[in-house]
Amino acid sequence: MRDPLAEPSDLIRSVSRALRVLESVGRAPKGLTVKQIARRCELTVATTYHLVRTLAYEGYVIRREDGTYIVGLEVADRYRELVTAFRGPPAVGETLRRAAADTGWSHYLGRFVGGQVAVTAAAEGVRSPHLEELVPGFDEGAHATALGKSLLATLTPDQRFRYLREYGMRPFTTATLTTVEAFEADLAAGERRGMQLELGQFRQGVACAAVLVAPDKDIERRVALACALPASEMMTSARVVRAKLLTVARSLADIITADT
Repeated sequence: MRDPLAEPSDLIRSVSRALRVLESVGRAPKGLTVKQIARRCELTVATTYHLVRTLAYEGYVIRREDGTYIVGLEVADRYRELVTAFRGPPAVGETLRRAAADTGWSHYLGRFVGGQVAVTAAAEGVRSPHLEELVPGFDEGAHATALGKSLLATLTPDQRFRYLREYGMRPFTTATLTTVEAFEADLAAGERRGMQLELGQFRQGVACAAVLVAPDKDIERRVALACALPASEMMTSARVVRAKLLTVARSLADIITADT
C-alpha cells in the first residue's frame, strides 16, 4: 500500500499511472481489457488506452487476439536482472547450489532492501518441501521465517518494534508468533543457540534455520543464510544443520568480502 504522505512533490503522474496499469495487468493472469484496466486503476479509458499502447510498444504488456492485455516478456527480463543484482557475484549462486546439492535442503540468502527484509537468492534442495513464495524479491513474513529473524535480530529493540508495527505480524500458521513479546523471547533463544530457528511458523510441517553471514554497520550490507527442511528432520538434526550452515556462511562471507 502506498503512503500518500510520502508522495514526492515532483511525482511524474504518467509514470505512476503506467506502473499502476502494469500492476493491475500483472494481477490478472487471464488478461484485462482496456476498460477493465481503466476501472481498476481509476483512470479514463482514453488515458488508459495511451498508457497501454506505450507499455505494449515497450514490451511490458502484450495484446492478445481477444483484445485483453497480459504481462509482456520485458517484465521477465527485468526480473532476471533483479535476481542477478540481488544475488551478487556468480560464486554466491554456485555456493548456494552446491550446499543445496550436498545437503538436499533448500538454501536462501536474504538482506535488507530499502529497509525491508527480502530474499535475495535461492537454491532448491531435493529433500526440502517446495516453498513457492521464497523466491528472490519475496519481502513478507520476516517475523515467521528464520531468515527474517536472523536479520531482524541485528536491529535494536526500538528498530524491531517499528519494523513489526509497520509490516505487521501476519499469522501464516497457528504456530506463527504474533506478539512483539513472544518474538523478542524467540530471538533471544536464537541468539543463545547460535542460530535462529522456526518450526512450522511460516508453513505447516516445514522448519527453517538461519545464521548471519555478514554483519555490517550499514543495514543494507547485512546478509543472512537460511535453509529449509521438514520440521521432523530439524527436531533431530539441529546441531548438524547449524554446523553445515556456518560452514556455508563462512564461504559466502569470503566471497562477499573479496567482491567489496
